[in-house]
Amino acid sequence: MAGAVKEEASCTHYKRHCKLLAKCCGEFFVCRLCHDDVKEHTMDRFAVTTVKCLQCGTEQPAANVCKDCGIVFGEYYCSICHLFDADKKQFHCCGCGICRVGPKENYFHCFTCNFCLHNDIKDTHKCVQNVSRQNCSVCMEDLHTSRTSVNTLLCGHLLHRTCYSDMWKRGFYRCPLCVHSMTYMHDFWKDLDDEIAMTPMPEAYQSATVMRRQGIQTRKSEWPSRDLSATLGRETGKRRPFELRF
Repeated sequence: MAGAVKEEASCTHYKRHCKLLAKCCGEFFVCRLCHDDVKEHTMDRFAVTTVKCLQCGTEQPAANVCKDCGIVFGEYYCSICHLFDADKKQFHCCGCGICRVGPKENYFHCFTCNFCLHNDIKDTHKCVQNVSRQNCSVCMEDLHTSRTSVNTLLCGHLLHRTCYSDMWKRGFYRCPLCVHSMTYMHDFWKDLDDEIAMTPMPEAYQSATVMRRQGIQTRKSEWPSRDLSATLGRETGKRRPFELRF
């Protein structure tokens, strides 16, 4: 059947030319996220067996090509997740159990973290058991199946990239879960040193010192320590056995 794809096919989540039959409620939706937006339950993507062509309206078993009009439902199709979408170099990860945006050769699946990570951190990332099987500690939304990219922190924990950026902009530089620095702070410390060097110490505080109280527990630093007295504008040349963390 000739003609353009109907306007009702539009979806803010995926680009496709079919609807999926949700077995949970017996209704057709362009995608599982469209379903979840209007229902009080979630749609099981793996249970989909029937789709409806948005070109000719034919209901048929799940596949990527309409059996009647021949239109291709999606440039990318996964027969496991029943994901139809534009080509974004997606690939299905058997370890994660879902599709990821690739290219596939740029990622590896860490079986301890139970998550796909970029090859750039393959030999340096810190493993955390099933790290993605939890909610983001900032927005409390799911990490494993999120369509939002995630950042891997130095401590091994994950945050949505948008949440990570928001924290950084607001001046929070430590992991909400373990309170370790989210990234290497060398440049940040240097900026503080430069600012302190340009700020004269008020005369009333020129002889002030800072002493560490007994009994205060501090985390062992994995990165270069910082002299607390430097933040008061006095370089004593003596390093304290702890690090300021943000």
